[in-house]
Amino acid sequence: MLEQLENQVAPEMMIKEYRGNWMENAHYGHISIVNEYGEVVYALGDPHYRAFTRSSAKPLQAIPGIRAGIHEHYGLSTKEVAVMTASHRSEEVHVQTLEHLSEKVEIGEHCLVCAPSLPLDEGSKEDWLRAGGGRRRLYHNCSGKHLGVLAYSKMMGYSLQGYDQPDHPAQQEIIETFATMTGMSTDDLIQGTDGCGFPVFALPLSNLAYGYVKLACPDLIQDEATRVAVETITSAMNTYPILVGGSDRVDSLLLKDQNIIAKGGFKGVYCFSLKKERLGIAFKILDGSEEEWGWVVQSILEQIGYDVSDTIHHLKENFSKKITNDVGTQVGYAEGVFHLKSSLS
Repeated sequence: MLEQLENQVAPEMMIKEYRGNWMENAHYGHISIVNEYGEVVYALGDPHYRAFTRSSAKPLQAIPGIRAGIHEHYGLSTKEVAVMTASHRSEEVHVQTLEHLSEKVEIGEHCLVCAPSLPLDEGSKEDWLRAGGGRRRLYHNCSGKHLGVLAYSKMMGYSLQGYDQPDHPAQQEIIETFATMTGMSTDDLIQGTDGCGFPVFALPLSNLAYGYVKLACPDLIQDEATRVAVETITSAMNTYPILVGGSDRVDSLLLKDQNIIAKGGFKGVYCFSLKKERLGIAFKILDGSEEEWGWVVQSILEQIGYDVSDTIHHLKENFSKKITNDVGTQVGYAEGVFHLKSSLS
């Protein structure tokens, strides 16, 4: 712990939340924005702060399977490719797509190591419980990723047992691909275990942002098979944004903009990239909150002069800075207080 804190650049305040006119919460963090060369062009706090990716890695984790051709081998639809990158809410469209994926690859949900769960979407959960339903592994928000890796393992003749373990050949290919995409060596990645059981990596935000530049601009990827796989994955995400997140999720809103690739992760990590501008953005809210994602993304886009006004408008509409109580009465407000520092001057 002491080693981790040494020489660390202090986080900066990003968001203040007020109840009445009294500040109730303050959220601190780090932001890193890099160009197509991996150079930091805008920052807040420490642009090289090392954070675990959590689910923001999912588009990158899907690359080995798609690169090997699982979508062609099993006849998968674009929807089924998109749900492999998802942190889904188990809405009806998610469940239908996951069940179709499971049927096509002939892998039952009992093979998944992720925990049996209830839908994260409140309406879907209420409907399911009223119908007498219980927890299902398919309802875990990472089940699409797990089915994708299992399908890849089955096609390659790898054991389905231990598919979540770091020494499994599928996971070895994932970590090698992830390192290449983010400009890291595998030895420099700090490895942990994610909530769903998969290996998860901690790396500098600047490198994570660089990986996202390559997702948005696959022409930067030297290996042709990897480049084609990234094009397939990101096209699916932009074609079916709802499958990547869900109703009223930041991921899904941003992915409706065909210029943006976006994916959040648990505990306050968020990543997105801009195709035309050739920029990758990664930020970490240190208290692990994700309620502020929409506000932070909105402010970043405004500060860098993003010219798709509809996207910013939709963010403001869907993620109002009004804080309301349980019956919808405004009781406070939030404000973004950070100012990106440019490295261009």
